[in-house]
Amino acid sequence: MDTVDKAVRSRIMASVRQRDTGPEMRLRRALHRLGLRYRLHDRKLPGSPDLVFPRFKAVVFVHGCFWHVHGCKYSTTPASRKEFWAEKFAANKARDQRNVTLLLADGWRVMTVWECALKGKREYPEEAVAIRVANWLRGTRHKGEIGGSPILRRFT
Repeated sequence: MDTVDKAVRSRIMASVRQRDTGPEMRLRRALHRLGLRYRLHDRKLPGSPDLVFPRFKAVVFVHGCFWHVHGCKYSTTPASRKEFWAEKFAANKARDQRNVTLLLADGWRVMTVWECALKGKREYPEEAVAIRVANWLRGTRHKGEIGGSPILRRFT
């Protein structure tokens, strides 16, 4: 059961940002300090990636753990309207996978940085995350992922 009425919930949900989120801004600043330059939210690419590095033919998504169902402590499921949320989360995951597949098929390399890597007790210093992204950019791997849990940090 929701603890606020429909109007308040609507206002709260409308205030959720899709761009320039806290974790995204922290990563952007750290990458900029490392001398890396990028384009933002290129709508010509599938999924409008948060950061686009044309020089490396690579993109970085900074995903919120709740909205993209990461599996960490931030990716909870609301107790009310379980069916709605299950459908919403399934659609988000399917869209994310479709966008990654399209980008890879077009020759782009794709990195996902999860919100929990830059937020909370398990966060890493933003410089450490930026260095991992920079190393991935300079490498040859097609996909990469950085999460807040040591188990979830991996490159593929």
